[in-house]
Amino acid sequence: MKRFLDFGRKAMFYLRVLSGYEERRIRSYRLQLHNRLQQAQERKEALKRIPEQVILSEVRRMVEEMQALNKKLEETEAAIEDYFSPIDKEAEIIIKLQLEGEETRMREMMAAMQRKALLEQVEAERLANSQNKASEKQVQEPKGTSQIG
Repeated sequence: MKRFLDFGRKAMFYLRVLSGYEERRIRSYRLQLHNRLQQAQERKEALKRIPEQVILSEVRRMVEEMQALNKKLEETEAAIEDYFSPIDKEAEIIIKLQLEGEETRMREMMAAMQRKALLEQVEAERLANSQNKASEKQVQEPKGTSQIG
């Protein structure tokens, strides 16, 4: 009986081989194996790419955070400038007034110094003239006394 079953199996196998069923089945099986291998390879490559993608996404996130922070800083700087612009204008006006006051004081001081220098020069000339006159008188007096005597 066992032999009969083995013979039946072999006969069925030959029949399937001759009809092409077995060949199609083998090709289908090979195709399935090939597809499985290809999918496994793709999964493997995807797993290799995941760290790169994670790193890239992390870098993108950090760049976005930095851009948001820069934007926030620029907005804060603009708000600070807007807040202090009236104060800056007032300070500028005050500084201009102080500089103008200093310039007028310096001009007045220069004029006063020039007047003082002119007065000193005039006084020095007077002293020089009076000394010249006194020396001329002394020179003339001995001549005048010698003529008399």
